Amino acid sequence: MTNYNRISSIDIMRGLTLVLMLFVNDLNMNVAPAWLGHRPADFDGMGLADWVFPGFLFIVGMAIPFAFSKRFSSGQSLYDISRHIVTRSLSLIIIGVLMLNTGRVNPELTGISKNLWAILMYLGVFLFWNDYPDKENKFFTIIALKFTGLAIFVFLIFKFRSGQFENNGSLVTSWWGILGLIGWGYLVSAFTYVLCRDSILKTSLFALFFLVMNMLSDWKLLGFLDPIKPVFGIIIDGNVPFIVLSGLIGGLIIKKIPVIDFKKVISIFTGLGVLYIISGFILRKWFIISKIQATPSWGMICNGISFIIFILLYWIADVRNKINWASFLQPAGENSLTTYIAPDILYYLIWSSGFPLLIYKQSHEPLIVIAGSIIWALLMVGLTSLLVRLKIKLKI
Repeated sequence: MTNYNRISSIDIMRGLTLVLMLFVNDLNMNVAPAWLGHRPADFDGMGLADWVFPGFLFIVGMAIPFAFSKRFSSGQSLYDISRHIVTRSLSLIIIGVLMLNTGRVNPELTGISKNLWAILMYLGVFLFWNDYPDKENKFFTIIALKFTGLAIFVFLIFKFRSGQFENNGSLVTSWWGILGLIGWGYLVSAFTYVLCRDSILKTSLFALFFLVMNMLSDWKLLGFLDPIKPVFGIIIDGNVPFIVLSGLIGGLIIKKIPVIDFKKVISIFTGLGVLYIISGFILRKWFIISKIQATPSWGMICNGISFIIFILLYWIADVRNKINWASFLQPAGENSLTTYIAPDILYYLIWSSGFPLLIYKQSHEPLIVIAGSIIWALLMVGLTSLLVRLKIKLKI
């Protein structure tokens, strides 16, 4: 049996969702089968890509009880833990907003091409948030590198022009970007854990609250909150916090029940998975299944799928102790932010060069397009492994 304090399936599922994220983000959906991609906003249904991100949000929630239990047991104060939550959340939100605006750069007004602006932005991210080794002996060097990253951000933000009416052509927050959504979900769920600790009941009440918020938001009944929606819209909409909190409930169950009682865990997770999926289809009567609209039915079904996929991985990795098969996922599972961001730098470098390196994207054969994106995703995990060996890895 696996050590109770280390749940291998959490790292494996985190790595799996990231690899799938790289895969679906790379696909040429003009050629690949529609069921692999995102479905349109008004389409009542979902494809593989519509589960991948909520699957990652779910595992973000699952990891929270284990990470914060270590912090509390090591004697960290409530102030230190709260500061960590706010700092980490803000970091994700800032990076998310910067990434979101890369596509809005107007080269003529900004004086910098979109590709160069993005490359410099990612360089700043790695300079500022890199997990530098030997911090004590290289303190001043690290401070200089971080200030260089900060200076790059100031320069890029000052130079940025979109040429669009929105926000007078400056940066916009819009939907906050993928990392921004994670940041908001983490902020709510981490503070929920600080408040409720290991209480499944209290945490479930918070999850229910945000599910209701999601429903009310979809019914357009929260108009009185419009003045604060530009900042707190993700929290008000409820969908992202609900998904992360559902994962947090799963993490609490795993934390409370030792692996030796795996049959009980499997029964609970399977039951919850089925319950969530059935509830999602019941909610379909009022809300279509739509990722783009972030509907309650979609969130419920995605959570149900996540519960079932996780318990399968739990049975394989933690009950049967079969983990070697997932070794290729380890770099992604342990360095999720690096794995997600590093490939973008390659994209922009390739686009800047004008060299048609990603030739599989030009194929009209679905199998070639799919195979190319699978290889790309696996190579990007290998890139993460290489960067980690070179002491380049993001940590916030």
